Amino acid sequence: MDRPKKKGIVGEVVKKSGSKTVKVVTKTLRRHPKYEKVIRRTASYMVHDEKEQAKVGDKVTIVTCRPISKTKKWRLTEVLESKLG
Repeated sequence: MDRPKKKGIVGEVVKKSGSKTVKVVTKTLRRHPKYEKVIRRTASYMVHDEKEQAKVGDKVTIVTCRPISKTKKWRLTEVLESKLG
């Protein structure tokens, strides 16, 4: 029996910290339920990059996985946009 495919989160690499680890920041816009004001939310994730293919500024897709370390519970699936230069 096949498992359902995990939904990925799109974010931007802001830091390369150590070997096979990158920090990815996601930005979302949400409307406040009562006051109707649009609120910006950011969340940061430590992501496992096995092939070390992501660079700072790249747009990437990440999915959850088993805990790899104390802070890494996400892994990189693909690089959507690569920053040239």
